[in-house]
Amino acid sequence: MNDSDFELVEGSGNVFRDLGDPDADLKQAKAILAARIVAELDGSGLSVRKAGALTGFAAADFSRIRNADLGRFTLDRLMKMLAALDGDLRITLRVEERREGEAAMAK
Repeated sequence: MNDSDFELVEGSGNVFRDLGDPDADLKQAKAILAARIVAELDGSGLSVRKAGALTGFAAADFSRIRNADLGRFTLDRLMKMLAALDGDLRITLRVEERREGEAAMAK
């Protein structure tokens, strides 16, 4: 096997969309917020129990986020959890038209 046996395909920047998931944008947004929550926990040296005590959210919720088990979480709940960890947080939501070709992938 050599390099010519592979085709390089550039992704859209959203792995869920690339895999054809119908909820790709929502899952991507949740994953980004979850990654920031984990980064805040790690950066602050907080255990899930300490984070729970500090924020009022259940330690089990932080544990689920650490394990990327995001099915139970809404986007706004993840934003509230992140804001509780980082009071200086600023979240910006950008809505864009899909580029040509992306609309076909979403169907």
